[in-house]
Amino acid sequence: MRLFGLILLWLSAALLKAHDPGISTVQVEVRADAIVLVNGFAPADAAMFLPPEKRTEGSWTEAEFEMAKSGLTAAAARLWRVKVDGVEAGPASFLVQLLPGDNVSFEYRYEIRQMPGVVTFEAARLGELPPAHRQFLILADARGSTIAKKLLSGRDPVLEADLRGTGAGSLDTGAAGAPASPAAAPPEGGTFRGFFKLGVEHIWMGYDHLLFLFALLVVCSSFGSIVGIISCFTVAHSITLVAATLEWVDLPSRWVEPAIAASIVYVGLENLWLRGREPKARWALTFVFGLVHGFGFAGVLRDLGLGRSQDGIALPLFSFNLGVELGQIAVAAVVLPGLWHLRKKPAFVRRGVPVLSGLVTLAGLYWLLDRTVWR
Repeated sequence: MRLFGLILLWLSAALLKAHDPGISTVQVEVRADAIVLVNGFAPADAAMFLPPEKRTEGSWTEAEFEMAKSGLTAAAARLWRVKVDGVEAGPASFLVQLLPGDNVSFEYRYEIRQMPGVVTFEAARLGELPPAHRQFLILADARGSTIAKKLLSGRDPVLEADLRGTGAGSLDTGAAGAPASPAAAPPEGGTFRGFFKLGVEHIWMGYDHLLFLFALLVVCSSFGSIVGIISCFTVAHSITLVAATLEWVDLPSRWVEPAIAASIVYVGLENLWLRGREPKARWALTFVFGLVHGFGFAGVLRDLGLGRSQDGIALPLFSFNLGVELGQIAVAAVVLPGLWHLRKKPAFVRRGVPVLSGLVTLAGLYWLLDRTVWR
């Protein structure tokens, strides 16, 4: 009964939130005469820098952005702390604008007179965003070659890079002559750990993915079927995670997110139709819907801009997917023993499974409406 109550509480929480939206990107370019930093946010995240009474949810119209622009401009002055060779630098100019694709952009220009030695970038207000928010910072030279990259968080909001010997800033795009030698290979320190943790957090906070998996497992009657379901889901979403992140296949989120919700509704209704019995060939259905869920996972990496550059994508892609898989296994290891014990009781199969499947269906229907009709 305790486990049943915890499951009900979890299902209730799932209705409130399906994904953690906290993903933003930071592109920094070291030029011959300036360092240019561009920080992009979703409107819901950018609104967190405004006073509570001025915050809005969802997308912004041009009129709503203009109303918020003065507050965002004031916030921009305190958004980043940049040091050049240990001396704090103030931006010579900055610009706040709403770009196509529903992206709020903060652009800063820091003028420099000579090639910097060590540069430090601190996301000074990252701690004001939700704890799970991440910023992927890529530092590049004027040719676009990556010098350093890091996944920043509220607990670790600083990237420090030594530019000596990299050739960064030595290419003046307005000057004649041959370009400087290529920049040194970017260090990978912290990338594996950061993206692995992001993958774990994403599956643990991706209540729609977990609810889909729960709906599949709640009717499993054998250990073999459990292994088959988890394996098919893992293989399927890994395929589309890679394909979508590398932009081999491109499906817009306005199609993917409703499809994920619809998959939850379908599985919940099928469980209800069969009154708690395990469907035949459920593994095939799991594989098909797993392909859809993989596009949802890929959205995180694409929001970070990984799909637009093949430079150093293998390690983030691998570590993120590994985090998703191990996070998924950890959840299953906690939930399955309780479900396995409950399924031995005929009353749970007759009444408990239909009740849980009904709640799953309602949750999926809520998300489906929220992502289509109510959007």
